[in-house]
Amino acid sequence: MSSVTFVTRAGCSLCEQARPVVERLVRQAGLSLTVADVDADAGMREWSDHVPVVLLDGAEHSRWWVDEQALRDALRSRRQPTL
Repeated sequence: MSSVTFVTRAGCSLCEQARPVVERLVRQAGLSLTVADVDADAGMREWSDHVPVVLLDGAEHSRWWVDEQALRDALRSRRQPTL
C-alpha cells in the first residue's frame, strides 16, 4: 500500500496553496493522505526548511511547490490494481 504524506507548517503560504492540489490528486488516485506538521512532529524536522513537502512511500517527491502533472503521474503509477 502506498503512503502519501504532506509536510506543512502553520502560516506557510506555499503550503496553503499546495494542500488543496495534493488533497484533490490523492483523493482522485483513491489513496489516503497523512498531513504532518513539521513543527509538531519531531520525525519531520529534516523537512523544516523545505515545506511544503510531498512524500510518496517516505521518499521526497516535491518540495516548496507541487507540479500537479508530475504528482498525478506518480500517484497513478503507485496505485494498487483493482481486482
